[in-house]
Amino acid sequence: MDTTQARSNAIDQQIRPWGGLNYIANNALRDTPREKFVPEKYKNLAFADIEIPLSDKAKMFSPKIEGRLLDALEIQKNETVLEIGTGSGYLTAVISKLCKSITSIEIDEELSTSAKARLDALDINNAQLEVGDASKGWASNDFFDVVVVGSSVPKITGRYFHLLNVGGRIFVVEGTGSAMHAKVITRISEHKWETQSLFETHLDTMQGVEATEGFEF
Repeated sequence: MDTTQARSNAIDQQIRPWGGLNYIANNALRDTPREKFVPEKYKNLAFADIEIPLSDKAKMFSPKIEGRLLDALEIQKNETVLEIGTGSGYLTAVISKLCKSITSIEIDEELSTSAKARLDALDINNAQLEVGDASKGWASNDFFDVVVVGSSVPKITGRYFHLLNVGGRIFVVEGTGSAMHAKVITRISEHKWETQSLFETHLDTMQGVEATEGFEF
């Protein structure tokens, strides 16, 4: 497989037609070897329009969702990012090329260890990986400009908002069953938020969050 061409095809045929038009973000996607983050048995599907399984509870985003969320977030070089759900580490690697630094939290220690090895192999040094259950909140002395939630939550309520700088953005998929909506929530001021609905989709629910509960930012 010509992986360079396959990456370009994924951008031109999946990401851009679906609204992923951010030139800088698409270049980061183009320059990151997605095939190196895919489990061996799915190598031939590395650029397919599907969510690739990583474990019995985790999947990679499809390329078009990756492109669309990066387009909506417009991550800047001076910004710090918090990622909830490291998964394979692929999106972590892409985002690391767009921001000042990224902290990524993963509940599955094996996935986190594998992701770190892949990031190290690419000499990515502005990504910090941590193992923990982000559904219970995340204690941090840092403030972030961007938060990316890598799985769906039934309902957004309130716990992570205090970690976000004014002007910061959160990408999250909210809802249950077939009624899920991807959103970007922007902190306009200390107590004011603006929500932009992006698209309908379906993602697995975050581990540790039951359908009857909310996810507290």
